[in-house]
Amino acid sequence: MTDRLNELTAAGVAVWLDDLSRVRLSSGGLDQLRREKRVVGVTTNPTIFAKALSDADEYNWQLRDLAARGVDVEEAVRMLTTYDVRWACDVMRPAYDQSAGVDGRVSIEVDPRLAHESDRTVAEAKALWWLVDRPNLFIKIPATEAGLPAITATLAEGISVNVTLIFGLDRYSAVMEAFLAGLEQAKANGHDLSTIGSVASFFVSRVDSEVDKRLEKIGSDPAKALKGKAAIANAQLAYERYSEVFSSDRWQALADAGAHPQRPLWASTSTKNPDYRDVIYVEELIAPGTVNTMPEAVIHAYADHGETRGDTISGSYDAAREVFTQLESVGVDMADVIATLEREGVEKFEASWQELLDGVRKSLDAAAAGKGSPNAAAKGNAKAAQQAGGNA
Repeated sequence: MTDRLNELTAAGVAVWLDDLSRVRLSSGGLDQLRREKRVVGVTTNPTIFAKALSDADEYNWQLRDLAARGVDVEEAVRMLTTYDVRWACDVMRPAYDQSAGVDGRVSIEVDPRLAHESDRTVAEAKALWWLVDRPNLFIKIPATEAGLPAITATLAEGISVNVTLIFGLDRYSAVMEAFLAGLEQAKANGHDLSTIGSVASFFVSRVDSEVDKRLEKIGSDPAKALKGKAAIANAQLAYERYSEVFSSDRWQALADAGAHPQRPLWASTSTKNPDYRDVIYVEELIAPGTVNTMPEAVIHAYADHGETRGDTISGSYDAAREVFTQLESVGVDMADVIATLEREGVEKFEASWQELLDGVRKSLDAAAAGKGSPNAAAKGNAKAAQQAGGNA
């Protein structure tokens, strides 16, 4: 079964897991995926942490200690999440070493409530980098307008960054510009560029969900014929821009100084529409130098029946542009689609973060009062967080 994942890896796609929990760590499940399923990276988000906290007694000892120390809820969340991420970094360290620092990365997200505050985002990124204290960490920063200067400033400090919540092509181009500027500043600041990593998380299935909803509302046969085509076309055109930027003279100067390219990472790759093939956002987005972060179910599905047909992106650009032309002709405003997805993406992660805070607050109160299992108090909040934010 793992032959299919080997073929995917050989085609240039790094397989990352979109999940993390202390149970997965303590049971050896994450290490097993690394060894047996070619998983070479991990991404997290507030929804994932809220669910993890509610599902396992492994957190109880730490919750009791945090309650005994009287820490506030935001500090408790930092301690709980960075503990898991630090552990995951250690589990993934062999992949980091084997890839000379390209893979083996584990991502932790800056408080999404700071998405529109550049300076506070940078300060939080530096704090998380210091707390986890592992070279194979990624700090997730959203690709909002305020996030762009924060990305540059964080990279300039020598801190590796996973840029998240990218939906549109123009914003993706701005993200790559922020990356290049950040590395140029890091070089000027005396940092070793070979130690700084970055990925740009380009969201996929959410694009189809939003566009398909609009196409269904339009209701014409030409509109319905376009369902399920926007997300892949959008990602294919993103890869075209990536290829252009990372073949430029400006990039070559950084590469000569030891820099690694900022790889496109396909996020939100589980299908939301049950009518679509469950591995479509993996099979149709295969190209060298990419990352695909998947829930475990998608990893197993690809191992079972995924088809690696070589590079399915390069050479698709004209067809992808034609999809956009057709979408416009039936009345889909893609600029509005992208603006809506970015706004809702930030709002969903903010809601998930608040649910995480509420769950940890209840757990701390239960631990302080000595009432049973502290993490049991977070169960309702985790369910609400899943409904609000969903997986990336």
